[in-house]
Amino acid sequence: MPRCNWADISPEMTTYHDEEWGKPCHDDQKLFELMSLELMQAGLSWQTILAKRQAFREVFYDFDPNKVSQMTETDVKRLLADPRIIRNERKILAIINNAQLVVKLQQQGKSLADLLWQEVDFSPKNNQFTAEKQVPAKTELSESIAKKLKKQGFKFMGPTIVYSLMQASGMVNDHLVGCSEQ
Repeated sequence: MPRCNWADISPEMTTYHDEEWGKPCHDDQKLFELMSLELMQAGLSWQTILAKRQAFREVFYDFDPNKVSQMTETDVKRLLADPRIIRNERKILAIINNAQLVVKLQQQGKSLADLLWQEVDFSPKNNQFTAEKQVPAKTELSESIAKKLKKQGFKFMGPTIVYSLMQASGMVNDHLVGCSEQ
């Protein structure tokens, strides 16, 4: 099956490419997981994050925003001592902060999915890139979304991380032309 070149790096990357990346996701808990993993990835490789994904799911309660939003300083200290995950205090605190904001949205009768997907009129943008070098790290739209998220209090959601989230959640389809997922 033809794939994007990066998908052949490892079995985990292949599975992620084939089963998840670029597939539209409207589930708040899943979007919160993707948001959290993308911010954890800042400065690191996605392969590193995928290798630690199960541990992240365990320590962040399967990315249930209600549970993560209630994590305490004691929980943060426990996570900072856990060698299975990325032990970056700023990133851990950002995930907890972002969970609190997702819960707040839900309490207002809104959703993280609507907050994000309204930016693409609830329809994926299908790009037609033919080479990886054409795929942008960020776009005007990801910059706009990052500003809106920052204004609402979300942390570690710059335009590059937001664009990665858009790709992961299927808001944009950046599978290369010729890839079976395009």
